[in-house]
Amino acid sequence: MTEGKVTSMRDAVAELVRDGDTVAIEGFTHLICFAAGHEIIRQRKRDLTLARMTPDVIYDQMIGAGVASKLIFSWLGNPGVGSLHAIRRRIENAEPAPLEIEEYSHFGMVSRYVAGASNLPFMPLRSYSESDLPVANPRIVPIASPFDPDDVVYAVPPLNPDVAIVHAQRADANGDTQIWGLLGCQKEAAFAADRVIVVCEELVDVSVIRADPNRTVIPGLIVHAVVVEPKACHPSYAQGYYDRDNRFYLDWDAVARDPEAFDAWLQEWVYGLSAHAEYVEKLGQERWASLAPGTAMSGEVNYGEYA
Repeated sequence: MTEGKVTSMRDAVAELVRDGDTVAIEGFTHLICFAAGHEIIRQRKRDLTLARMTPDVIYDQMIGAGVASKLIFSWLGNPGVGSLHAIRRRIENAEPAPLEIEEYSHFGMVSRYVAGASNLPFMPLRSYSESDLPVANPRIVPIASPFDPDDVVYAVPPLNPDVAIVHAQRADANGDTQIWGLLGCQKEAAFAADRVIVVCEELVDVSVIRADPNRTVIPGLIVHAVVVEPKACHPSYAQGYYDRDNRFYLDWDAVARDPEAFDAWLQEWVYGLSAHAEYVEKLGQERWASLAPGTAMSGEVNYGEYA
């Protein structure tokens, strides 16, 4: 670590992501850390269980690259486009190997993270009433209320990833992490995990964090590594830094449908690059300029000073 918990993406993944781990890269359409997924591919990690509420293109890339043997999820697809074809080949045809899947509803996945973060043995929820998911997934179990035996709900087990990877707009060297904009279950996944990697657009002084504490979603005390990697979420977005690249998601459909095109893309954009900075440069200034946001300030708040 060069300063506090600050390290490179390469070193963070090499040290904290281990073969056979359960890995969660969270972020609900927003702040999805593609750069971390690419580094996991580049280092050829194997036999991972990948957990994520919405495994979109990044997990299509990782599973197609062969890093995972299992997927835990709650909605599967290329947002606004259709299927994730590399994942479909693994599930439907076992090409090039089978992929075990464990499916939940969105609230079921959130409940699993909350149970894991709260050190609970399970989390009860009502949203599986009349659903066929408990038939498909034996880990969704009906239980009677201890207060009313006629009141039957469903329970899901805790989810405690070995590693949670969370992207944020900014963090300090201690790992105190601030996020604004659309939020998924990054906080719950981080608190449930054994090891936490925070990736940020910008490293800021601790005084910046202390001056605006309500944006702090993840405290440094649970963070193991801080990686400063600007533009790490492309084609996802980081509120205030760059927009979602919808063109990429549309283009990905054709790439993922063809195994040869898929492998060629990995060779060009992942294996052929040594780090995410090269990916950023390769994408080109014109593409980044098209994703630059306008200005929409969120003003300071007077907390009041008291004697």
